[in-house]
Amino acid sequence: MLAHRVFFSFASVTDPARHRDYNQWHQLDHRPENLLLDGVRWGERWVRTPDCIAASQVTDDRLADVHYVNLYWFATPADRSIVEWQELAERSFQWGRRPEGEWATRPLMGFFSTVKGYAAPRVQVSADALPFRPNLGVVATVTRVADPHGPAAARRFAWHDQVAIPALLADPGVAGAWTFSSDSTTLDPTWTPVAGSTTFDASGTDRGSLRFTLLFVDDDPLAVWRRIRADVPDGPDSTVESVVFDAPLRVITPWQWDWFD
Repeated sequence: MLAHRVFFSFASVTDPARHRDYNQWHQLDHRPENLLLDGVRWGERWVRTPDCIAASQVTDDRLADVHYVNLYWFATPADRSIVEWQELAERSFQWGRRPEGEWATRPLMGFFSTVKGYAAPRVQVSADALPFRPNLGVVATVTRVADPHGPAAARRFAWHDQVAIPALLADPGVAGAWTFSSDSTTLDPTWTPVAGSTTFDASGTDRGSLRFTLLFVDDDPLAVWRRIRADVPDGPDSTVESVVFDAPLRVITPWQWDWFD
């Protein structure tokens, strides 16, 4: 498996005039330093452009203004890799290279365990290679799971694995998918921040309460999102799982940061 643990960050830029500053910092400074770490297998980010925002389904008000989604995959042993990554966050703050704190918030951050990867047969590469394969964007779906280790949840997860995701892979624009289960996130009721920390620290007792499905797409993400939402029916035990955030997001091309101008 590419990685047993990943980190997701959902970011909102609170000053509309600072999107270019945010993207310049993130793509030309923050991301390269993180990818240099031995413990980071890969990292990518995507933008929820205005047309994608208009089409999204978001039921948690805290995520209504999310503009960017960021993902890092950690090498095994993940605990050591995460400490290395957190130490970089502290050093970069001490370097004076964390300006985004003045004009960006991250309403959802957290560590997730990888569940399973899927590659559409047409793409030929393995699921582990999928994140390295160029894409035009993703469809990101976060759900909240009631009683996440109960029998209804188990039936629901089996339906995703055996029915729903294979149906999604049949769409000509879907290259593959990865599923994740939350370890600790800022949306967890029992999560609390760690005083004096400059990064995310796991806490709380809500493991598995969030489920994340990420589709990698070769077509316009908004077009793919519209097709799959029209074609894939809901499955059994649907009451065990409720949508928190469901949105198409586009790939970010360096220096082409004009979506919100």
